[in-house]
Amino acid sequence: MQVYGIIVRLDMFEGTVSIVRVILTGGGTGGHIYPALSMLEAIKEKYPDSTFLYIGTPNGLEANIVSNYGVDFKTVKVSGIKRSFSFENFKTLYHFVTSISVAKKYIKEFKPDLVIGTGGYVCGPVVYAASKLKIKTIIHEQNSYPGITNKFLARYVDRILICFDEAKKYFPNEKTFLTGNPRASEVVKTLKLGKTSLSLNPHKKTILISGGSRGAKPLNEAVKSIIPLIEKSDFQVVFVTGAVHYDGICEDIKALNNLKNVIIKPFIEEMPKYLTTVDLFVGRAGASTIAEITALGVASILIPSPYVAENHQEFNALSVVKPGGGIMILEKDLTGEYLLEIITNLFSDEQKLTSMKLNAKEQGIPDATCRILSIIDTLVN
Repeated sequence: MQVYGIIVRLDMFEGTVSIVRVILTGGGTGGHIYPALSMLEAIKEKYPDSTFLYIGTPNGLEANIVSNYGVDFKTVKVSGIKRSFSFENFKTLYHFVTSISVAKKYIKEFKPDLVIGTGGYVCGPVVYAASKLKIKTIIHEQNSYPGITNKFLARYVDRILICFDEAKKYFPNEKTFLTGNPRASEVVKTLKLGKTSLSLNPHKKTILISGGSRGAKPLNEAVKSIIPLIEKSDFQVVFVTGAVHYDGICEDIKALNNLKNVIIKPFIEEMPKYLTTVDLFVGRAGASTIAEITALGVASILIPSPYVAENHQEFNALSVVKPGGGIMILEKDLTGEYLLEIITNLFSDEQKLTSMKLNAKEQGIPDATCRILSIIDTLVN
């Protein structure tokens, strides 16, 4: 897991807080970058005079994403910890120590008053350096099972913000607060699209199937195997393959001409616009995905990725499944036939589908951004 964060400077003017300097720090996957940038937008909206700097890794995904926000960018070098004995861990320790020194230099130059980290490796040296410089600090944990860096940082920070009740037991109770993921606050503002705007039949139940921006091969293979059966069904599917799998999927099914129930896309830029339209979501259980489907009240079939650190996607999925907001299929049990059976049974039971949507929405935290900003205000006042 990679990490992201925000360092914020706040000044006092006639009894009110005015955030004037903000540093975001992190690198890795969009699941951590976008919540940090959501916080940036919220802070900018509430405190228009804020200015921003991003601290990331030289080759991380964040370098490309952050450039679209017009934010200055600096780097530190970090690497992940191997969970078994490895000489690579000595290199990791060296990078951590040297990155603390670099982070301290950036922090002293920028003079922030508050640091918010959203979990993972690169956040480690930055948040740790800030705590040693006696700056107020916050970490934000998106997953129900915390990452190794946030567990390490928990003892040093002033506040810990979580997105799942299940995560609370891993942190000191007195400084842990349930705030949710700021992505949830963004998606509830999404305008609902009609099915016709997506070239879909407005009279049919619709499923959005996606394994994420890069796709998930096991899920793609399962769906590909049942496309002929979906074509004979009374529901329709928006099948997002991921860009790296798209051409191969299209080649494999080219004999199936003029599909009427399946729309295949390599990637969807604004997923929430589609989520507002569909009756069921099928896909992975990343933290941002969970925040979005619960905020919107979308029933789901979740197939957690078994390849992520600490198996956190399975824990995320359980937070929706246990209260009846979704169904979980472990990847080892996934087949096209099994998936189709669950979908068919679900669509034949309208009461259960409606109940799942309501239960999912009860788990959502659409006011996550307000909660986070409230914690910031109480900490610095």
